[in-house]
Amino acid sequence: SEARHNPVGSYLKHFDLKPTMLGKRIRICFEGVEEAMYLWINGQFVGYAEDSFTPSEFDLTPYIREKKNILAVQVHKMSTAAFLEDQDFFRFFGIFRNVTLKAVPDVHMEDLWFKPVLNPDNEHGSVAVSMRVSARKQVTVHAQFVLRDREGNVVAENSVPLQGLNGNLTGEIYTDVGAIHSWDNHHPYLYQATIALKNAENGELLELVPYDIGFRRVEIIDKVIYLNGKRLVITGVNRHEWSPKTGRCIGMEEMHSDIACILKNNINSVRTCHYPDQIPWYFLCDEAGIYVMAECNLESHGSFQKLGATEPSCNVPGSIPQWKEVVLDRARTCFETFKNHPSILFWSLGNESYAGDDIEAMNVYFKDKKDGRLVHYESSYYNRAYEDTISDIESRMYAKPKDVAEYLSDKPKKPYILCEFMHDMGNSMGGLGDYMKLIDEFDLYQGGFIWDFIDQAILVKDPVTGKDVLRYGGDFEDRPADYEFSANGILFADRREKPAMQEVRYYYGLYR
Repeated sequence: SEARHNPVGSYLKHFDLKPTMLGKRIRICFEGVEEAMYLWINGQFVGYAEDSFTPSEFDLTPYIREKKNILAVQVHKMSTAAFLEDQDFFRFFGIFRNVTLKAVPDVHMEDLWFKPVLNPDNEHGSVAVSMRVSARKQVTVHAQFVLRDREGNVVAENSVPLQGLNGNLTGEIYTDVGAIHSWDNHHPYLYQATIALKNAENGELLELVPYDIGFRRVEIIDKVIYLNGKRLVITGVNRHEWSPKTGRCIGMEEMHSDIACILKNNINSVRTCHYPDQIPWYFLCDEAGIYVMAECNLESHGSFQKLGATEPSCNVPGSIPQWKEVVLDRARTCFETFKNHPSILFWSLGNESYAGDDIEAMNVYFKDKKDGRLVHYESSYYNRAYEDTISDIESRMYAKPKDVAEYLSDKPKKPYILCEFMHDMGNSMGGLGDYMKLIDEFDLYQGGFIWDFIDQAILVKDPVTGKDVLRYGGDFEDRPADYEFSANGILFADRREKPAMQEVRYYYGLYR
């Protein structure tokens, strides 16, 4: 790159195809690349992608060979995506999540959407399944759906022939399940669904796809959010993905540790601030019964917050037509990647990006899906012209308890959530009890998400003492810097609990 502050990381990978992959369609998936990437295989340009935190998949089939393949990736630290990825964190760049080479069979499930429905009696349910299948050969395909409970008993099954032309097949299955166990924080009951694609002529199994699903219902009744017929109380936390040793590249060990810590301390909800997390995290939340506010990768506070004032004349995306499809793409990738997770109760359009026609279009996209989830966005607070067309929720950051009470006492339009509160920087968390009292005082106050879960600091060896120490912004001769402004966690960066966690465990425990 010719840009002064835009370093480029270049990656080369030499590989041969395994014998089991020969003759199949070959794809490669990058689950996280910060911030933009170009891809080549064997000297042929394959594609470009940006959006650091959602998967990008490329078809290598036209250019792949059996032996001596050369994969080349060029990663740019800065790109047009920089306008939309202004989160408060260390500025890294590179490949930081899994890269997977996939061999796709001749008949392959390209898309699968489970739509479980919990009936109003909270005891019975049904499930609809939408499928999209690609077929490279002429074959009549049947899709067989089977649903099993935890003990492996079949509780529902159905099958349909898939229809379509030119190798693009689709199908819909609807099945009444009858009596079911609902999914929630206290009883995260999951059923195992399987879809078997079979050759209709000889019964040959072409592909088998398993997935765990849960039955739950989110709704607003008289301006109050209910889950499975009960008022929802959020005892939540904002969680960045972080390791003091590997930055935003975290492993399963850290994820399991975070799940255990969350459950131990009576936290029932996580906001994936301010981007989609790694794919395994959502499965862990399904299993543990942790409610998720799934946020799109969008933050542009620098474009409208200037020297402490709100000044949106240069706001991105705003209502700028050129940015509309860009943010819609981020909404699509978030939805399509995570749509089957029962833990997700809310889609969040992003963070601190003001409000305009483009973010309004994101809301329309999610609403058109009619998946039963609620849509959240906070920054319409700064532009009330969009308060009725962007978010189902009155969402605020750091409002004082008296301000929350004043809003809820004056003909409120919507349920109220503090998407960020109790900014845990330094010796903080002393006022948590005052916020929790509001849950009993106002039905429309649904709780909130503490800012935040874990400090963002880097473990380095001190040159004087030789000890491993945590270093924060400004400790690396980086100027300008926000210093320890990313040290707001109820955990230190090495995942030790801070004293403030005692307050969290106690007050959140009152609403467990």
